[in-house]
Amino acid sequence: MSHEGPRAVPGGPPSVPGVMDFPAPAAGELLVNRYRLEEQIGTDSTGRHIWRAMDAVLNRSVALVIRQPGGDAAAGMITAAVAASRLAHPHLAAVYDAIDERHRAYVVREWIPGIALRDVLLQSPLDAERSVLVTHATAEAVAALHAAGIVHGGVGPSTIIIADDGRVVLTDPHADAATDGEFDVRAVGAVLYASLTGHWPSELGPSTLPDARRDGAGRIVTPRQIRAGIPPHLDEIASDLLSPQVQPPAAAQLAAEFARLATQGADLDYDDGPIGFGDHDVAGGKRRAGGKLAIGVALLAAIAVIGAFIGARVLGQDPQAGPTGPTGPSVVTTPANRAPGTAIPVRPDQVRVVDPPTGDRTELDGYERVIDGVEATGWATDEYNGANFGGLKPGMGILINLGAPTKIEAVKVVVSRQGATMELRSGPKDFGNDTAGDSQVASTYTAVSNAAEDHSGTTVVFAVAPEKQNVQFLLVWISKLPPNGKGKFALAINEISLFAP
Repeated sequence: MSHEGPRAVPGGPPSVPGVMDFPAPAAGELLVNRYRLEEQIGTDSTGRHIWRAMDAVLNRSVALVIRQPGGDAAAGMITAAVAASRLAHPHLAAVYDAIDERHRAYVVREWIPGIALRDVLLQSPLDAERSVLVTHATAEAVAALHAAGIVHGGVGPSTIIIADDGRVVLTDPHADAATDGEFDVRAVGAVLYASLTGHWPSELGPSTLPDARRDGAGRIVTPRQIRAGIPPHLDEIASDLLSPQVQPPAAAQLAAEFARLATQGADLDYDDGPIGFGDHDVAGGKRRAGGKLAIGVALLAAIAVIGAFIGARVLGQDPQAGPTGPTGPSVVTTPANRAPGTAIPVRPDQVRVVDPPTGDRTELDGYERVIDGVEATGWATDEYNGANFGGLKPGMGILINLGAPTKIEAVKVVVSRQGATMELRSGPKDFGNDTAGDSQVASTYTAVSNAAEDHSGTTVVFAVAPEKQNVQFLLVWISKLPPNGKGKFALAINEISLFAP
């Protein structure tokens, strides 16, 4: 597999009239001898077809965003996809490939089992807390795109997925319309408005949600005029972000403020005056984004919000709820009335590999990469002939010694492939960094969270049972490996993050 990111396939004639006469994509079709179309999921606001497909090389599900025609008409989509492929962010769908066949073009991205925000809001708007969580994740994603010089151009309920693995994920930047960064930021405000009300302002793009309500002059009414009980500061933020008379903040500043709200709670009291925007005029007679929304970007570094918690809190899942729908069980959860905690730093000398008999302890290299903050690299098992480690041993894992009993509410684990079975365990001590010690760890450590069985995603957040949160030794245990597409079974743990209550 190439590690150079998506490609634009050169050659072929320029786009010409009649190119739309090419047949539409069909289930079973194999694109570039690799991606087999399985099911059309929908059509986005720009007319592109979204398909679930199987990557025949890596044996994994992917999403294909297909546009006809390709060529010049798809240049914006291809350019945005190539740029986005260089980003790794928990709230952005990973982009794997971008191909232009002239008569059509398509982007290959991460397949995200879950539900579109649009479909959630068609049933009912969200409460204030969950609206903040969704908006925070979206703002973080947009800020990451803008930092890389990318305008999304289509932020909205249909491009935001609440994933089964707990993430809120922004998908499919297309940059086809004449939009700019300000348009994206106002669309984030529209996401807040829609989450609170179930209505979408049509100025920010088409949607199947009902249009925002208007007053007699055609102006969008405030969220509190639609639905009672919305906190005044959220009402004001949404209204100001949608007002053409107010200059919105940069995406990073907006993300910083929503990080604070997500961490401290949606009912946070602004005790130093109304949130609003400043009263100072800027060019064009617009008021400047001031007050609380002008908080510096540096605040982001001080606030750790568990991205994978957000989806579960949005949908109000319960730790013991089990299956959540046709896409399978969700391991990630936390009580809906609690904010995520702060990250707990872990040093390399606190981490080691557990390889019980008949393991030969040759798979130890790279363990320090599971806590380096980089989700693209990690520690990997060898390749085995069977999912049960070839029948050679009960499993393998990463052991973390926190040095003293520590309150842990959740552990987020990012792995390289779908389909693994993992568990979070704890025990009284590390029995020794050798074969005998590994054998005792494997046989005596017990679960402190629900297991992730044949997990459909690559991110798992284990919510630690309240009575088991005071721990010193934690073991991320792998008992079943997924296929690696080459006739063998293997897995890499790319990142482990620990969070306090």
